[in-house]
Amino acid sequence: MRTELVSEPGDPDRPNEDFAAVALPASGRGGAVVVLDGVTPPRGGTGCLHSVPWFTARLGGALTELTVSLPDAPLTEVLSRAITRTAEAHERTCDLSHPRTPQATVVVARWDAETVEYLVLSDSALLLRSPDGLVTAVLDDRISRLPAASLATDAIVDSTVRNKEGGFFTAAADPAVAARAVTGAVPRGRVRALAALTDGAARWVDRFGEGDWEDCLRFLGKEGAQALVNRVRELERADEQARVRPRRGKTHDDASVVYVELP
Repeated sequence: MRTELVSEPGDPDRPNEDFAAVALPASGRGGAVVVLDGVTPPRGGTGCLHSVPWFTARLGGALTELTVSLPDAPLTEVLSRAITRTAEAHERTCDLSHPRTPQATVVVARWDAETVEYLVLSDSALLLRSPDGLVTAVLDDRISRLPAASLATDAIVDSTVRNKEGGFFTAAADPAVAARAVTGAVPRGRVRALAALTDGAARWVDRFGEGDWEDCLRFLGKEGAQALVNRVRELERADEQARVRPRRGKTHDDASVVYVELP
């Protein structure tokens, strides 16, 4: 089995808010991938004493452990339990009802000898390649389907669409959000490779147009995860130099990629 994991901060002077893990159970018959992209809050309060990296480390650690230790539990239940465990760690000190309480996007893939299960919540991506080379992108595209007016300012986002019906959902403090995730399963024999990418790495496709998702997974298989992140950084720098008007969003975002080739 080939596995690669790369996670880099967008700014070397700021902590990386992503979380990425690969778990290979001692049985040798399966494994799991967990990738979280912490949501950077705007200036101002979040109602929480803790940082986004604290939250993603807690949630990611719980999610990785539970994904492996509860192999028969659906991934929605696993995520729900991980959110609950994380919320309990700071509910006495923090206002978890605040719309900007620490939160993250989530990708989980888990496989055994028979099945590959997956869960995607918000705008990170999971790619699956079949033996015949067909690539399926598993995406939660609710953010991309929202009208631009709904995303015009942080205040509008928080009051109208963040973790609200008709908007989009992230993993924060409410375990019920797990039921909002995109989930599914495919026969193990129909997956030869998979990749999980935070949106900072997925820019290779959806911001800079270096290729489609099939091209992206082919690039990962040939050049590796570090090469994809390096290319995104080159494109970000070129975009920054050529930019006439500011683009909404970070110039350089945290970027994480986990690539796995299954035997």
